[in-house]
Amino acid sequence: MTATGHDPRIDVAQTVYAFAYGIDDRDWGAHRSVFVGPDDEITFDYESYNDRPVIRMNADSWLDAVTPLFTGLDATQHTMSNPIVEIEPGDRAARCRVYMQAAHFLWAGDVAEPEFTIGGYYDDHLVLDEGGNWKIDAVKLTVWWRRGNEEIMELARQRSAS
Repeated sequence: MTATGHDPRIDVAQTVYAFAYGIDDRDWGAHRSVFVGPDDEITFDYESYNDRPVIRMNADSWLDAVTPLFTGLDATQHTMSNPIVEIEPGDRAARCRVYMQAAHFLWAGDVAEPEFTIGGYYDDHLVLDEGGNWKIDAVKLTVWWRRGNEEIMELARQRSAS
């Protein structure tokens, strides 16, 4: 708790939730706003989802990479729960773990199974910016399970490109 009685863990969790809301609402400005500044690199670890190694890029490059996928889908719903927030010594950095389920839908064409959902958890690292706002500088997704038609993800990219 701060001297004002406000618990900063709430703000950390709200920032992590806003990550999901920005994607689901296709509000790319809101999604961008949860990350550190444009000159800062962010660590993205989605290896348990896609078997690709950890990457570092700025938020604008991240948006360039994910926007085509999500705009190609008809709907998504990222649900996050049970946040565990730890404020690091010095009160300028934090870690947040949340359970997650991400449902992706594509109803176009002759897709027999229009849903692909994953479940697991996110481990995020956040830093406090000069304005007193928590910003994400590292994201790690750990996938525990998958259900449905994963092929809709590539179909969504192709749909977005056309």
